[in-house]
Amino acid sequence: MLNVEGIDQYYGGSHTLRGVSLGLRQGECLALLGRNGVGKTTLLKCLMGVLPVARGTITLDGEDVTRLSPHRRAARGMAYVPQGRDIFARLTVEENIVMGMATLPGREARRISGEIYELFPVLRSMLKRRGGDLSGGQQQQLAIARALVAKPRLIILDEPTEGIQPSIIKDIGRVIEMLRARGDIGILLCEQYFDFARELADQFVVLSRGEVVARGGRDEIGGEDVRRHLSV
Repeated sequence: MLNVEGIDQYYGGSHTLRGVSLGLRQGECLALLGRNGVGKTTLLKCLMGVLPVARGTITLDGEDVTRLSPHRRAARGMAYVPQGRDIFARLTVEENIVMGMATLPGREARRISGEIYELFPVLRSMLKRRGGDLSGGQQQQLAIARALVAKPRLIILDEPTEGIQPSIIKDIGRVIEMLRARGDIGILLCEQYFDFARELADQFVVLSRGEVVARGGRDEIGGEDVRRHLSV
């Protein structure tokens, strides 16, 4: 589904990504791991077209999307839940969710699927509340719901557990498991916490200083090797 080949990216004089490659199949969850500042969020922004790449290619279902704008990538089935959530604080929960359907045609862009409330039951009772009035964990659930209503083929989650209470982390893990079990969506999960990712991911890619330093499947990559690259 997603194929990334030899991505290089620069920020000023800094070489932030160095020949990064990865692949993700439909129905899989790939965990992108690494400590703060190693280039994880930079890579995700390159995948979505928020940042340009200097070299390399990004393909989605065989189509080269390397030079497409973010909204064109979204229209092709890529959804992004950024670090910090970026919900619209002054809009209601319902309005936030509807904003996520901007790429859908006609009536589909106004009708919220009941599946969203099955995944996030708490949102049904909060539809008229402003997004800024929600707790951090509720905002994270809203951000993921906003991405899912676009019916993506690929969803990119940047640090979904950051600053979230344990009960909500369990809910987010449950949603990722449900999406993975459906088999029709690829999930790219960016995380610092190996224990959370290990329960969910099929494949692992570890970044350090903008480079891939380890990769493998659930049974191929050792926990101690990964933790060595995650510790400060």
